[in-house]
Amino acid sequence: MKKTTIILGKLVRAASRLRGGGSALPGLVVEKVDPSFLSEVLSRLPFGVAVVSGTNGKTTTTKMVTELLESQGLRVFTNRTGSNFTRGVISAILGEMRGFKFNFDIAVLELDEAHAVRFVKQIKPKYALLLNVFRDQLDRFGEIDKTAKLLTEVAKNTTSAVILNKEDPLIAAIACSLPRAVKVKFFGYSQKLSKYFPNDDELLGKAKLKKSVVKPEVELTDFNDQKVFYSIEHKSYSTSMKITGAHNLFNAAGALALTQAILSKKTDIEKLLKTLSQMQAAFGRGEVLLIDGKKIELILVKNPSGFRLSLLSQYSRDADTMIAINDQYADGRDMSWLWDVDFSKLKSVEVVTGIRAYDMALRLKYDDVEFTDVETDVNKALGKFLSHDPNKPKQIFCTYTAMLQIRKLLSKLDKVERAL
Repeated sequence: MKKTTIILGKLVRAASRLRGGGSALPGLVVEKVDPSFLSEVLSRLPFGVAVVSGTNGKTTTTKMVTELLESQGLRVFTNRTGSNFTRGVISAILGEMRGFKFNFDIAVLELDEAHAVRFVKQIKPKYALLLNVFRDQLDRFGEIDKTAKLLTEVAKNTTSAVILNKEDPLIAAIACSLPRAVKVKFFGYSQKLSKYFPNDDELLGKAKLKKSVVKPEVELTDFNDQKVFYSIEHKSYSTSMKITGAHNLFNAAGALALTQAILSKKTDIEKLLKTLSQMQAAFGRGEVLLIDGKKIELILVKNPSGFRLSLLSQYSRDADTMIAINDQYADGRDMSWLWDVDFSKLKSVEVVTGIRAYDMALRLKYDDVEFTDVETDVNKALGKFLSHDPNKPKQIFCTYTAMLQIRKLLSKLDKVERAL
């Protein structure tokens, strides 16, 4: 490894931090000076690189895999900022280096579908966990077939094992295109839980696509309140979970399957489940904060499937509700997908906010959902929402940039803490 490259990168990083600049700048400089830096660093990891990709759940699932592997004694490097570009990963590496040493056993990286393809052409991962394919940011990805092709390329460039969601036909079908040298493993859920995972075809009244009949290595078999049941290698286990949402409990099955594949099944399953039981939600994704002891939950929504799943398994009729919809680049500019979500489950909405607040309010009107206030200014809207019946718990369904804005505003309030 070239020491001069590391020194340069760290100098740029220090200067960038002093000026309040972007976190990817050091990586950009290093890429220009030494294009082989990233592959050289990651190729030295004993367990290689594991990639987590798909439309929904990447951030939380990557966090799960990281903590599960750490519970088994591995030193795990991950892109905690969620930067998908190679330059962002390089910047994160520079921040974790002690002197000229990068003391990790494995890298677990969250990569979105498009950036994952670019990444794996430069650094071939040993492992890939592919979660799902849903309509998301149509202005960027187009139709779901294109997304499936991108994820297929990720799988084809994986050298050891690919973990696939057997319940998603487009993901499960990837197995047919992989060479025999690559191990294919599946995760899934029991049929009785299908009602918690409606897909776009069911919404539109189309015939269901045929699902894979293979037996998954890890299966979500049931859940009741915070009690969750899994079948792991055909044995039954249960644990409690702080993380909410059926989709998160299901993605945990994928995280368990990937962990098993990486460690060649030499795992303490009871310890893995104990680690799962103690996990907190990722930043803004079902994260629960306490304000003066009262709960406020942030629930990220970014496409019709994700919003429907959140309403089915996370919405509480006993809580005040706010919906915040933005249409900035990171959210996707096309908000027509809101019309593919059934909002009739909502008892009422106290505040609707965000750049597309009036589009959201119109959508609620068509489903006969009453709302109290529409305020496009998120800061003002949050103030109104928090002052509405301060004794009630609160939920905020928000798109990505709205979530960041709300999370920042909440962090400035007195007596705010993260729920344990």
